[in-house]
Amino acid sequence: MKIVCISDTHSLHDLVTIPEGDMLIHAGDMTNRGSIKDLVKFNNWIKVLPHKYKIIIAGNHDFCWEKDHALSRAVLNESIVYLIDNMITIEDINIYGSPWQPRFFDWAFNVDRGTCLKAKWDKIPMHTDILITHGPPKNILDKCERDNRVGCEDLLNRINEVKPKYHIFGHIHEGYGTKEKNNITFVNASICNKKYNPCNKPIIIEI
Repeated sequence: MKIVCISDTHSLHDLVTIPEGDMLIHAGDMTNRGSIKDLVKFNNWIKVLPHKYKIIIAGNHDFCWEKDHALSRAVLNESIVYLIDNMITIEDINIYGSPWQPRFFDWAFNVDRGTCLKAKWDKIPMHTDILITHGPPKNILDKCERDNRVGCEDLLNRINEVKPKYHIFGHIHEGYGTKEKNNITFVNASICNKKYNPCNKPIIIEI
């Protein structure tokens, strides 16, 4: 299976060339400021892409999903899978998605570090093959422009317990790229760079 990974398109998806593949995964920040208008635009774009499977999660810019999940789901084409702390199995591949990240100002899906955020990650099932979160784990593709590491330590600890084959995320635009560690492939699929220029290419993984 050829999986195309993207994240952080911020309503600039029309400027992105999406490679062919069997599955498309978007790891959040599909909108600019989380308006329903932005979501409609995103839906009209993604629903006509040729990929057999399309899976998305929300990010910290996607307020529409946090404020009105039912309306946002109604806007989205029924062929698109939206994950929020749940799993879907496709062709024997277990895929789990979660939008949360450590609190940063008043963005969407913010949770305080420590007990509250750990409780979110504890929900990740042990039989997860592909994990999708919006934010990165600690010290893995999470370096900001001032060399600050902003990933979540509790997320990293849970990943080390679950040991998924792949972890796909975005959020930290400067961390774009892939990294192999402990037999896990980490993918920061941020399309936009730190200046919100959609210059990064989608990342392809094959299972």
